Amino acid sequence: MRILVTGGAGFIGSHICDAYV
Repeated sequence: MRILVTGGAGFIGSHICDAYV
C-alpha cells in the first residue's frame, strides 16, 4: 500500500486508521 501513500490516499487512510485505533 506504499503506492497509495505516494498518491495521497495514504494520508487519508492514515487518518482513518488513527481514528479506528
